[in-house]
Amino acid sequence: MIGFIIYWGMKYQSQLEETAKREFELFPVIIFAAIFPIVIGLLLRLPKLIIEIKENKEWTFDWVRFVAIALPSLFIITMLILPYSHPITEIILIGGPTITTIAGIVFGYVLLDSVKK
Repeated sequence: MIGFIIYWGMKYQSQLEETAKREFELFPVIIFAAIFPIVIGLLLRLPKLIIEIKENKEWTFDWVRFVAIALPSLFIITMLILPYSHPITEIILIGGPTITTIAGIVFGYVLLDSVKK
């Protein structure tokens, strides 16, 4: 299932890139490149979250994990959307889309992993 979603997402991103080349509109490509990895990270963690929901425990939120891992990942993703707003943007842009993709997957996974039952 996740493999199909990744395939569909990459195909859709290619279509967005072709449209951006024709119409000179890069914003949809940038937004998709930032949000799609987050969705993949959420989907990777979702099965375990469903199992945890079925258990009868008290819900908590792991703030330390969220602040230490998820927020820096979100910062990297934000730098993709808001270019040239911080010097670290140069490092991220040199690394190409791989860094932001990994950061998006990590953010989505840790976001759901921080919710504990």
